[in-house]
Amino acid sequence: MISPFVGKQVKNGNVSYGLSSYGYDLRVAPEFKLFTNVHSAVVDPKDFNELSFVDVRDEKEVLIPPNSFALTRSLEYLKIPKNVLGLCIGKSTYARCGIIVNVTPLQPEWEGSLIIEISNTTPLPAKIYSGEGIAHIIFFQGNEEPEKTYKEISGLYSNQKTIVLPRV
Repeated sequence: MISPFVGKQVKNGNVSYGLSSYGYDLRVAPEFKLFTNVHSAVVDPKDFNELSFVDVRDEKEVLIPPNSFALTRSLEYLKIPKNVLGLCIGKSTYARCGIIVNVTPLQPEWEGSLIIEISNTTPLPAKIYSGEGIAHIIFFQGNEEPEKTYKEISGLYSNQKTIVLPRV
């Protein structure tokens, strides 16, 4: 269901990641798309302009500008079973610094690297550490299978292995 799987919670002076008592802490991949207004593009989910982003790759860390936004992905690739729903929430270490993580639900039979939206709500640059924990998934097992799974509706974001921008 999770690959690569870290079977215990790892800390060692890092933002923790891996298996926890009631879920799993995802790690940040070393690739980011930072929102920028350099090209004065309009953010339109129906006609998304890639000029809205600057691509950054860093194995250690990235700075998200003040009052800004970035996309990244999880290092882990997930395959959600047919009778499971995952809810992903930000970790308190980042939230207490004004860094908000948003992720949509992981629907039954969805698979891929999870795209993670990060908002820096502070007036200061915010540092995100590649390879460390960023978000926590809580898994819920259903008593019955859903009427339709993400795979059966041919969801737009299946099997993503890189940062995927909005699709309609």
